[in-house]
Amino acid sequence: MLKIENLHVFYGGIHALKGINLNVEKGKTISLIGANGAGKSTTLRCIMGLVKKSEGSIVYDGKDLTGFKTRDIVKMGLVLTPEGRRIFPNLSVKENIMLGAYTRTDKTEIERDFDRVYELFPRLKEREWQVAGTLSGGEQQMLAVGRSLMSKPKLIMMDEPSLGLAPLIVKNIFEIIREINDNGVTVLLIEQNAKAALEIADYAYVLETGKITLEGKGSDLLNDPDVQKAYLGEAVTKNIEKNE
Repeated sequence: MLKIENLHVFYGGIHALKGINLNVEKGKTISLIGANGAGKSTTLRCIMGLVKKSEGSIVYDGKDLTGFKTRDIVKMGLVLTPEGRRIFPNLSVKENIMLGAYTRTDKTEIERDFDRVYELFPRLKEREWQVAGTLSGGEQQMLAVGRSLMSKPKLIMMDEPSLGLAPLIVKNIFEIIREINDNGVTVLLIEQNAKAALEIADYAYVLETGKITLEGKGSDLLNDPDVQKAYLGEAVTKNIEKNE
């Protein structure tokens, strides 16, 4: 569905991505983990045409995305839920959600998808006319995801959806991600919460300073000693071993 080959990106004199290869299969959840500054967000922004690549190819549904405008990429069914939510704080919850459908003209389907967003996030329906900037962090993240779903994506990319959220809310967000995938939407997930990201992933990649250093099934990487040492921490590792 999405295939990245030998992707290089420069920010000025900084070589942010150094020839990465990544494959996202249709219907799967793929996780990309790594430390801050590893190049995770740059990868997603490059896919969406927000950052120019220096070399390599990004092919989505058989089409090379080089030269496509972000708006056209969204129309093709590829959408990004950005880090930091990026909601419109002075607009209502409903207005934020509806803005996700700005590239669409199929009014009947838009209404159906709008209802589905409320089914997925009943808390948003309760706050339909509330100003979005007054929502809690978890509610704003739900709003950002709901807005993305209104573009009717085939592939949704999520950049740090658990960032800054309480553990209970994080659990809820990941349950929703699983449900979105179960409903037929392919997911490419970027996360610093490596344990949650690997638990949900069919396949995963480890990105370090612009290079893919490890890849494999999510469950395999979760139990990989190097990954545990670098990303999971001693307490999490002991808990995994205890539950095996």
